Amino acid sequence: MKDYRKTEIKVGITVIVGILLFLWLLSWARNFSLTTAETELKIKFPNVSGLQIGNEVTVNGVQNGYVSDFYIEKGDVIVTISVNKNIPLKEDARFELVLTDLMGGKKIEVYPGRSDVDLDASTIQNGIYQTDLAGLMAFFGGIQGDITEVLGDIRQSLTYLNGYLTDKDFNKDLKETVSQMSDVSKKLNVMLTENRSDIKNITENTKELTQETKEFIKLNKDDISESVVRLKNVLQTSDSILQKINYFTNETMSGNNNVGKMLYNDSLYTNINETMSRINELVKVILYQLQNDGVNVDAHIF
Repeated sequence: MKDYRKTEIKVGITVIVGILLFLWLLSWARNFSLTTAETELKIKFPNVSGLQIGNEVTVNGVQNGYVSDFYIEKGDVIVTISVNKNIPLKEDARFELVLTDLMGGKKIEVYPGRSDVDLDASTIQNGIYQTDLAGLMAFFGGIQGDITEVLGDIRQSLTYLNGYLTDKDFNKDLKETVSQMSDVSKKLNVMLTENRSDIKNITENTKELTQETKEFIKLNKDDISESVVRLKNVLQTSDSILQKINYFTNETMSGNNNVGKMLYNDSLYTNINETMSRINELVKVILYQLQNDGVNVDAHIF
């Protein structure tokens, strides 16, 4: 009877240990916990390709939770995660869906944030989706046609370039150009070497001239200022004279002064012409009389 009791006790202990071991393995494999010291958060992602319920949630790289559920709402995926309540999540916390291995495994990485304001766990947070290998392959598959076209253009450009480079005339001209540039460079180097002292003297003379000019301006600053003032007065006077000449010219051309009346009066011009004609006739008469019988004067004297 005692041996039977011992056997039952051993079996009971074994069952209890097995149950505890099973619960521990379950909690390790599927993030199962008997306690309720967890915070549930809802995160919105545009895509969760490869994510499964039970995938781990890490906080700054340390596992502290798991994915408990997700569903589709208005084109986005709402993921529910459970994290340890002891994690101090702030309002600037970030949630990223990242790749864990090359086989496509996913996890949610949480960065708690550094703000002084705590995170409101009742609102849906915005998550960041990082494209995985499948997404990259789909992207490159979409631009495959563009890549092929670009490669074709590059191949064509290389063909044209190869044609230029293998052209004998082009190579000859290129060699001649390079040779001429080399000769010019050598001649320039020789010229600089031969005239180094002269260039140095020119530089020193220029520096000395500049210094003397500065000293001259400094010593004659007052005289230069006075000359500038006088020149300004002369220019103002000249401008005034020009204005008066311009006014006189306008008055003359419009006939508002005596000179204008004389120059632009048609009747005066006609009278002068008639007078000159009469004087010309009188001169002719006098010359005729002087050449013949003299001048006949018929005058009555009082």
